[in-house]
Amino acid sequence: MLRFSFNLFAIIFVISMNYLANALPFNQQTTSEISSRLVVLFTPAGYVFGIWSFIYILLLIWVIRQLFKRHSPVYKAATPLFTLSCFLNSFWLLVWHYEYFILSVVIMISLLITLSILYIRIKSLAIHFFDLFPFSVYLGWISVATIANISYVLVKIGWDGFGISQVTWTIFMLIVASALAIFFRLQKGDVAYPLVLIWAFIGIGVNNLSTYPFVSFVAFFLATIVFVYGIFGKRKQITVL
Repeated sequence: MLRFSFNLFAIIFVISMNYLANALPFNQQTTSEISSRLVVLFTPAGYVFGIWSFIYILLLIWVIRQLFKRHSPVYKAATPLFTLSCFLNSFWLLVWHYEYFILSVVIMISLLITLSILYIRIKSLAIHFFDLFPFSVYLGWISVATIANISYVLVKIGWDGFGISQVTWTIFMLIVASALAIFFRLQKGDVAYPLVLIWAFIGIGVNNLSTYPFVSFVAFFLATIVFVYGIFGKRKQITVL
């Protein structure tokens, strides 16, 4: 029960922080208001960020599941990193709202690393699909969020991209993210991770449709490629299903 209490407190804390960040809001500005100040081509359309609600619902269900699976090795292995991920998420919100943007990148990368290790640990122990599924979705979204966060800060500090245009950098990052999605599908047998990236790519395409149509075209094209690999790609045999 102690482990369950830690997990429950952590998820309630991070959900509360996300609610308060925009309801109060922290530093008198919402998360999206800060994000929309700069033109960052890798940023998806606003509706895409609704995935946070889905992620938190999945994580809350995952925590409550522990009541019925108290002896599962998954929860024993995951609890410390899960708790850390919730507090990193919450801390990022404070740092972002008070505009410590470089520190926000450090925290976001820390969250990405934490979730990556958590994903690996759970995958090695998972018996049921839902042991891993919430973290496939969460890791997929944080992979996108990390690139978007770094892109925002680089635009903010006026980085010239070594003379390479933001359009070119955005296309390069979309290609890298696509490679990650295909890797997770073909090597990890993970369907959820690439689906999250497809969701983000479509949102990036929608957000740039009127101003940067070529970026939109590439985003839609790569979303299609990732989808095709997700459906028809040769699957590695996995044991979590």
